[in-house]
Amino acid sequence: MRYVARFFRILKINFIFVRYNLDEIILTSWFSPFRFFSYFNPWYWFYKNKLTRGERVRRAIEDLGPIFIKAGQVLSTRRDLLPDDIAEELAKLQDKVPPFSGEVAKKTIESALGKNITEIFSEFDTCELASASIAQVHPVRLLDGRLAVVKVLRPNIKKIIERDLDLLFTLASIANRYWAESRRFKPHEIVDEIAHTLHDELDLMREGANASQLRRNFHGSTWLYIPEIYWSYCRSNVLVMERIEGIPIHQIDAIKEAGIHLKKLAERGVEIFFTQVFRDSFFHADMHPGNIFVSTKDLENPQYIAVDFGIVGSLNAKDKRYLAENMLAFFKRDYQRVAELHIASGWLPPNTRIDQFEGAIRAVCEPIFERPVKEISFGQLLLRLFQTARRFNINIQPQLILLQKTLLNIEGVGAQIYPDLDIWAIAGPFLEKWIKQQVGPRAFLRKMRDNIPYWSEKFPEIPGLVYEALTEYTYNQEQTRFNSSTNKELDSVLYKTHSRRKLLLGFSVGSLTAALILLFQSSFIPHYLQWIFLGLGMASFFFAELM
Repeated sequence: MRYVARFFRILKINFIFVRYNLDEIILTSWFSPFRFFSYFNPWYWFYKNKLTRGERVRRAIEDLGPIFIKAGQVLSTRRDLLPDDIAEELAKLQDKVPPFSGEVAKKTIESALGKNITEIFSEFDTCELASASIAQVHPVRLLDGRLAVVKVLRPNIKKIIERDLDLLFTLASIANRYWAESRRFKPHEIVDEIAHTLHDELDLMREGANASQLRRNFHGSTWLYIPEIYWSYCRSNVLVMERIEGIPIHQIDAIKEAGIHLKKLAERGVEIFFTQVFRDSFFHADMHPGNIFVSTKDLENPQYIAVDFGIVGSLNAKDKRYLAENMLAFFKRDYQRVAELHIASGWLPPNTRIDQFEGAIRAVCEPIFERPVKEISFGQLLLRLFQTARRFNINIQPQLILLQKTLLNIEGVGAQIYPDLDIWAIAGPFLEKWIKQQVGPRAFLRKMRDNIPYWSEKFPEIPGLVYEALTEYTYNQEQTRFNSSTNKELDSVLYKTHSRRKLLLGFSVGSLTAALILLFQSSFIPHYLQWIFLGLGMASFFFAELM
């Protein structure tokens, strides 16, 4: 049955591909064995003229179903690999997925927690609040009266995802074989990233842990609120959290009508992003408008509320330092410094020519910096940089791609809320202050203070380590002297042997030469003696060679 289901799934995918004439995109090589047949496709001429390339890709993915929609959403973040028109269309993909039955959700919860639904919640609404490709959300009330929501994975979603991922890998293999651009776009790498993201989102315990970390990082903050996770109700396929109240960030008219301070709201969104990245090294990487709300409790000091923590990102200290210095160097138009930082960070191969990369960056950035500062997009700047650096075999880590995608979301939301938002006026001072905190006497003392517990733990071991090091050093010195003495003796033996060999060789050559002279030039020596001399000469020659 599994193979029958896979066969019909492949038929459906092929039908949708043909319907939207995707062979023109995937099989771009004129030498493809299937290219000729596309002209007999009844939809070829219709969609070729009615829809753009990006629209055809998006609509095909929407027809393929929820898993392909989620894959398309993930794929839209890889703007360093995709053409702009396709990436823009994939960014429009929304989780407009028909909900599954509330009764099925109830049974899933009861099975996961091992209790009847009335023993878990005092109220459970079978009508969903939201339905997405991986899970759907229902409003509930806990037994103690607190309002909450429960997120439940779709039935059999893991099997469906594995089936469709298997097909995606098959399509990637076909693309590698027949698509002329596959070497540049790396289909297998993209599918690997999609698979990793989907597997992470299938574990709701992981999402709960991400939410708890973000909540701890912003505990007591008036800028960002993260709902509480109720761990006693959570399982890998069920997640229960505090129910929040707020205005969805995309409802700009409702935010204006509520009287919320728009400029401050937009600026705080940028500050929250840079705080997550540089202070905490842990950021919400799925901050699209559907996952962000605005609290109405304090209109003059607005607070964001975030939900859906399936995708998060983090940067190590090295990447944070180089990213901050890169951004500052960009806005100072110090392109040589940018090139040097890319090589020093390991993002580019060490044999990259700085002057060539510097010239490529200048060509990308100068047109951008000719615009007013408030119109410069950090996200677009990073995107253009990644696309340019791709020609130089840049090694971009997935976390940097997540960061660039999140920054684009933040900028888009900020521009909608307050079109005159000047991101650099907020980011510049923040980055300069952060870099100053990483260098200088204060940073040195802080690092010393942070390492004192580790040093105090290791200090008692230092005498023993020193003794072992000195013992090993002494042993190595003795071994070196012994080897040196042995080598001298060996050299002496070799020299003597070589001298004897040269003596024997000289003697044998002389004997052989004398024997030949006697054989052919002497008439007064008997022939039998001449042949004896020749035999002795040849014997001595071969003996010397053998030695």
